[in-house]
Amino acid sequence: MSSKPVVLIAEELSPATVDALGPDFEIRHCNGADRAELLPAIAGVDAILVRSATKVDAEAIAAAKQLKVVARAGVGLDNVDVSAATKAGVMVVNAPTSNIVTAAELACGLLVATARHIPQANTALKNGEWKRSKYTGVELSEKVLGVVGLGRIGVLVAQRMSAFGMKIVAYDPYVQPARAAQMGVKLLTLDELLEVADFITVHLPKTPETLGLIGDEALHKVKPSVRIVNAARGGIVDEEALASALKEGRVAGAGLDVYAKEPCTDSPLFQFDQVVCTPHLGASTDEAQEKAGIAVAKSVRLALAGELVPDAVNVQGGVIAEDVRPGLPLAEKLGRIFTALSGEVAARLDVEVYGEITQHDVKVLELSALKGVFEDVVDETVSYVNAPLFAQERGVEVRLTTSSESPEHRNVVTVRGTLANGEEVAVSGTLAGPKHLQKIVAIGEHDVDLALADHMVVLRYEDRPGVVGAVGKILGEAGLNIAGMQVSRQDAGGEALVVLTVDDTIPQSVLSEIAEEIGATSARSVNLTD
Repeated sequence: MSSKPVVLIAEELSPATVDALGPDFEIRHCNGADRAELLPAIAGVDAILVRSATKVDAEAIAAAKQLKVVARAGVGLDNVDVSAATKAGVMVVNAPTSNIVTAAELACGLLVATARHIPQANTALKNGEWKRSKYTGVELSEKVLGVVGLGRIGVLVAQRMSAFGMKIVAYDPYVQPARAAQMGVKLLTLDELLEVADFITVHLPKTPETLGLIGDEALHKVKPSVRIVNAARGGIVDEEALASALKEGRVAGAGLDVYAKEPCTDSPLFQFDQVVCTPHLGASTDEAQEKAGIAVAKSVRLALAGELVPDAVNVQGGVIAEDVRPGLPLAEKLGRIFTALSGEVAARLDVEVYGEITQHDVKVLELSALKGVFEDVVDETVSYVNAPLFAQERGVEVRLTTSSESPEHRNVVTVRGTLANGEEVAVSGTLAGPKHLQKIVAIGEHDVDLALADHMVVLRYEDRPGVVGAVGKILGEAGLNIAGMQVSRQDAGGEALVVLTVDDTIPQSVLSEIAEEIGATSARSVNLTD
């Protein structure tokens, strides 16, 4: 049996995908479109890489007991049950930017093709027919292009078609008019766009709100000379309504790359000579496939290493600012230290972030701390996906608090929890210097200043002479070397706290001996090794 994580490639992907995965994985292959082949093949794998033909639904996820990552080499996730994956603690990743240029270029190509009847004229000529007058088209210059959805692909289409001399208008309720104006685009309501556009191109995600958006009602508001392109998602343009509009002369032409049901080899739209159809080629370029394969391969490597994956769609945090990224391992270690100090799961957990770093989105630090909190609590592998689920299952209320003010340190992260008995446990840390040295700066009300280490001990006791010597003596006799030590107290003779970093794990018997010898009210060991 191989000890390497197993990655199942369920569809044909770029050879660069396997190269990007590297030698650390066992690679298997199957035909993901064949359910009888997919379900047994997925049973023992850690990750599966797919395109659009493989349905990774609840049934497939249930059959994959070891599955940690579903990677879609492309933008859409219509074929992945993200909800079922999240419930199972499975990360879902895609390649959101891999094919935006390719998809935009295809939309532009369909716009040109529908305006000039290029594929129809090509077919006629190859069939021995010279029909120049039949395929007279229209110019794009000075025409109004209505872009429905001004996201990344919509913007690229607008930019490219502007070069043809087209006037660009757009409908997108999530874009501010000032932002659109910067791009030379005028924002309109959908009804206004439908009324003025000579060409309409759709660039929206497929959601319950957008399904059938360009339907019968909308197609009664357009110019009879309009040409409609959908290279986004099937179903946004109602195909039956479009067929009726074409038949009745309410729409002059259409270009389609996507369909409500795919593969689509039979559609009422295919009977119209003025309709240009392609078989979902939006991402089908060598460059896009290579970009997508490399992107998801890198994501799989990160995910199986337990790292945060920026392109994961079911992970909080999103894109991570470069200034935030070094804080991820610190927050995770603080979470593990919190668990070691508390000895139980908190009823409420607060992740507090203070300092300059809060000018960025630091939600991901909460997630990282939560991952650390449960790392040594549950038997399952804890990921950035299922850590919030573990908290939810245990009734842990989790909150994130941020402030730009941090009087003593540039940035500080604190993991603070309230236990079932009302006791509060807290640990704070920071990153120091250009090398981002991880340091503990406080435990509860006690200030400390000590570099994090794999093996640590935290002792609470009544302050008195001789305690440090007694602790050193017991550790010395046990053959354990002290690497660092910090003693903190608020008042002489009051409660004192000592944090020790040692070279090896302290056996429980030695820790118990220390606690008894010094009369410790609390003695906890912290081990941050995997």
